[in-house]
Amino acid sequence: MAFSIGRNSSSLLTAIGVAAALVALVGTRVLGWKWGDGRLAPAVIGVVAAAIAVVAVASRLA
Repeated sequence: MAFSIGRNSSSLLTAIGVAAALVALVGTRVLGWKWGDGRLAPAVIGVVAAAIAVVAVASRLA
């Protein structure tokens, strides 16, 4: 499987990581999100972040 998100994906992945960190910070500090509290938004954001991480790692290993 040869999947690539581009040769210059480092800055894109950094931007995605920074955005995820900001969402997590605002979510926990301002909105009161906690893991396992039954809310849908934190779970969806976590699943999307995990999927992006898997794709990024897979593309770097390929």
